[in-house]
Amino acid sequence: MELIKNWSNLYIEAGCDEVGRGCLSGPVVAAAVILDDNFKQNLVNDSKKLTFKTRMELDNYIKDNVKDYAISELPPSFIDEHNILNASIHAMHQALDKLTIIPELILVDGNKFHPYNYIPHQCIIKGDSKVLSIAAASILAKNYRDKLMIQLHEEYPEYGWDTNFGYATKKHQEALIKYGPTSHHRQSFRLKYD
Repeated sequence: MELIKNWSNLYIEAGCDEVGRGCLSGPVVAAAVILDDNFKQNLVNDSKKLTFKTRMELDNYIKDNVKDYAISELPPSFIDEHNILNASIHAMHQALDKLTIIPELILVDGNKFHPYNYIPHQCIIKGDSKVLSIAAASILAKNYRDKLMIQLHEEYPEYGWDTNFGYATKKHQEALIKYGPTSHHRQSFRLKYD
């Protein structure tokens, strides 16, 4: 199914998405993307529907063919202090801060967002499978976070972050039981040790 390229033809739109909300470890990462008028859909879709290989191949295509993009991350300590919902929204705000073009409408994946700089926003449930700019943002955020978790895996190979990317797989939970949490784990999340 073709994703919507423009929610409205009247405004400069920035699509926003985050990744890593449900993980036990690692940062939450958000991206904001402003599409170019000539941006072609190609294989761009909700990052969860794409293979790792396809997502990585799309990374440079998106970065080279959009008007503007930005990525932001917030560490587990921020998540623990402010909760994951607020951290996710704050990461999206930070990504918007980094854009060189100021959007006139913000399109957000999901149903929650805090107002940003008096710019109107639209929350869209399953927006990453409906709106092209949000799908592109979801790919950039997921690729950035996956690469980061693969790097962290080299330091902490016991937890399997090169394959589970911080999610609560059986291997990850068994490693938590055996080795305990690292500084990259979210202490406010229920880390299962039983």
